[in-house]
This record gives sequence, structure tokens and C-alpha cells, in this order.
Amino acid sequence: MATVSLRLGDLVWGKLGRYPPWPGKIVNPPKDLKKPRGKKCFFVKFFGTEDHAWIKVEQLKPYHAHKEEMIKINKGKRFQQAVDAVEEFLRRAKGKDQTSSHTSADDKNRRNSSEERSRPNSGDEKRKLSLSEGKVKKNMGEGKKRVSSGSSERGSKSPLKRAQEQSPRKRGRPPKDEKDLTIPESSTVKGVMAGPMAAFKWQPTVSEPVKDADPHFHHFLLSQTEKETGSTSIQAADSTAVNGSITPTDKKIGFLGLGLMGSGIVSNLLKMGHTVTVWNRTAEKCDLFIQEGARLGRTPAEVVSTCDITFACVSDPKAAKDLVLGPSGVLQGIRPGKCYVDMSTVDADTVTELAQVIVSRGGRFLEAPVSGNQQLSNDGMLVILAAGDRGLYEDCSSCFQAMGKTSFFLGEVGNAAKMMLIVNMVQGSFMATIAEGLTLAQVTGQSQQTLLDILNQGQLASIFLDQKCQNILQGNFKPDFYLKYIQKDLRLAIALGDAVNHPTPMAAAANEVYKRAKALDQSDNDMSAVYRAYIH
Repeated sequence: MATVSLRLGDLVWGKLGRYPPWPGKIVNPPKDLKKPRGKKCFFVKFFGTEDHAWIKVEQLKPYHAHKEEMIKINKGKRFQQAVDAVEEFLRRAKGKDQTSSHTSADDKNRRNSSEERSRPNSGDEKRKLSLSEGKVKKNMGEGKKRVSSGSSERGSKSPLKRAQEQSPRKRGRPPKDEKDLTIPESSTVKGVMAGPMAAFKWQPTVSEPVKDADPHFHHFLLSQTEKETGSTSIQAADSTAVNGSITPTDKKIGFLGLGLMGSGIVSNLLKMGHTVTVWNRTAEKCDLFIQEGARLGRTPAEVVSTCDITFACVSDPKAAKDLVLGPSGVLQGIRPGKCYVDMSTVDADTVTELAQVIVSRGGRFLEAPVSGNQQLSNDGMLVILAAGDRGLYEDCSSCFQAMGKTSFFLGEVGNAAKMMLIVNMVQGSFMATIAEGLTLAQVTGQSQQTLLDILNQGQLASIFLDQKCQNILQGNFKPDFYLKYIQKDLRLAIALGDAVNHPTPMAAAANEVYKRAKALDQSDNDMSAVYRAYIH
């Protein structure tokens, strides 16, 4: 996109990473958010989402000038909802301005009429009146500033209101320094946002948790939010990760395991400028990443010994233990100060055992399993659940920014494993229910496509539902999340329930269906291949 002259409050089209240009507004960044070094950029709040990011100037275009062009090339439902939100914003802002304009005009007419009746007869009286009016206007202006500043510190004036207040010579001039970025929220904008325009929400304050976030287009707030439960959401790596303007840590990063999830993670770490050394049991998988700038480690022990923080993402508890405790394993490279982050989805007992042996050697340990699939991994949109060494969690900030859209710190080691198994238990059970519904529709003479269309218009509508149903309808079971791994997670979740004498009958039923699918040789297909357990 060509460079344009923009100001705070302008409506724009912003290009964010792999996403299409999206409508947004240039707003004040949070006070504690530093501007990225390098090229000039603006902080943009996007309409129709909870997304916000520093966007480089060359990735921005004025909204009105390019509206028709953008609408022609983007036809998605969520995109149209975002455009609708902009138009609703403008309609409401215009309505407020017109009301204000009529009121001002009436006041001016009454004042002129009054002045006409009591016009001074001498030049001295005219000058006195002029000076008096000047003082009144100045005081009124100061009063407005105080009221507006008190109402909000993070807002910005609406484009229409700002246009009325600026002289033609000053419009379009970019701010000269950071001070120019701090202006109070106008009453017009505040009134608009108080209305029922739910698609566009102002960024919450640091103490206010994010609510109703779109799970498929949400990025970080570059702040930390303490939950009432005591857990912490580090909504601290925002879409600057996807936008390429995060500051990578200067620590050397190691990564062990280049499967469906690990490959996407490493790719994003490299793209964001991290120094990464990789190892994989099948060495050929390292070649692509070596070409992208990664270094090759010959053994897990070598990677750990040469890196400051080493991540690992492998398939199951046995693989996780072998990686640490086996020949030339992680433990052999651990010495005081070395950091190990296990991103595998395993049970709490396994991760606790690994933490103990790492710490016994003077190392630091963090568990950080991820929720998502191959596509989300490739897009850097994973959800990271972490527990263990809090300081290490914070040291991993730029890495988590590169690989995910949000991360949660859940306390002591084992909590993240438990939470991850519960999340996947719900997902796996839901997938089995989807397959069951589609097969029941088929055998009762109902259209499976119509069933999907109905579900997509209801409360269950989601990207997950649509993608998995499309897999089934098209007979395409290329793995995005291996069926054998979701069955493993169901099995571990059921064991977690058994350990605390908590019933998990729904998960147990779903687990049996996945076991049936595995018996039909579906282990290495996508989890949606559980459908085949119902038709054989």
C-alpha cells in the first residue's frame, strides 16, 4: 500500500499480516504501550473485532477513498459486518454533529439578535465586549477539555468532529511527536459508542478483562489482566506479531519436535526474527527451516546446552519423557539457568515429573500446551496455556507473541496440562456429536448440507463446526489435528476424572467412537474422520 498522510482519529483500511485489508480507526495507544522502533506506524482499532495493532504507515489507506475498491475484493460475512459497523459509526456521529450544529446555530442567532439590540455606541465599548467574549470562550474551551479528559483517556475524536475543528491547512498533517497522540475522547464519540453498536468496542482498561472477544480474529492487548480466580491472561503479544513489528528476545531459542504444530510455531518464530536451533527425530524435517535461517542441533542435549530457552512439542507422555530422559536427551544439556518449555499435551503427572528432574539440575521449567490446529499454528493464532516458572513465562513473551494470539498463566505445574485436557475433551466430544448428527441426517433422508446450513445460522455456528462438516461432506480428511491425538487426549481426560472420582460419561462415549475409528485405520487422518466410525 502506498504511504499516505494520516492523523489520529482517521478512518483507515489497515493491512494486517495475512489478513485482507480491514476497516479501522487510528486511536490513542495505551499509555504503557511503547511505539515499535523503526518505520513510522499508527495504533489502529479495527471495527467488528477486538483486534488492535501498531500498523506501519505503508500498510494503511484512507477509508472513504478506497471503500469501493475494498468492498469489491472482500466478500466475507465478517468483513461485511465490519464495514456495516463503520457505516453505523459514521451515521451516529453525523447525527450527533447535526444535532450539535442546529443547537449552535440557534444559540448564535439568539446571541446575534441580543447583540443587535444592545450594540455598543463607542469603539471602546466594542473592544471591551470583544475582550470579555474572548475570556468566556477560552474558559468554555478549558471546561470542555477538563470534562472530556475526565471521561476517557484512551478515546479519540470522531473524524467528522475533528474535521469541523481543524483548519484546512492543518488537516492531514501527521503528528510531530508522541504528545500529539494524546487527545481526549470527544462527547460525540462517547455518545456513539454508548449505543447498541456491539460490533465495535473500545479497548478495555488494563483492569478490565476482555469480554465477548471474537475467537478467530482476536489479538493481544499488550497488558496483563489478573483474573478473579488468580490466573493471569497475558494478553500481551498483539497483532504486531502477525504484523511483523514485535521485538524478538535476544535469547537463543531451541525447538524440539517439528510435527503439525511444531512446524508452524518454528516458522513464525523465525519470521519474527528469533534465533532458533531446531531438532527433530526425523532429521529431514529440519531442512526447510535451515533454509529459512534456523540452525541445526544434532541432539536434544546439544540444543539445550547451546540455547537459553528450549521449547518442545511432541505427541504424547511417552515421547515427552523419552525426549527428556532418553539418551542424549534434554536432561543431559540442563545446567543452572537453562530453561525448558514443554508444549506437549500430556497428563499432569507426566509434566510434574519432568519439571522435578529439570529443576533438580538447576534448570527452569514451564509447561505451555497449545490449543489449536495446524492452520492456527501456521497463522500464529494458537492459544497458549502455561504454568510453572512465572519468570520464565514472562521471558517467553516475544515467542508467545510470534506463535499465538493469547496466552494464559495458570499457576503451578500441572494446571495447564489439566486445563488442556479438559479443553480437548470438550472439542473431541463435540466433534463426535457433529459426526453423529450428520450420519443420522443421512440415514433419515435429510440433507447433510442443509443441516450444516441450519447449524451455521444458529448458536453453534463456528469456524470449527463449518470446517469439520466441510471435511466430512467433501470426504477430505487430511489431518489438521490427528484423530489418534484427540483420542489420546480423551483417554487422559477420562483418567483425570477418575483420579478425582468425577464422572465423564460423555467423554467416555466419544472415546469409544474414536477407538472404533482407529480400528478402521483412521488414526493418521483428521479428527473429523471419526465420521467413518458411524458409517461402517
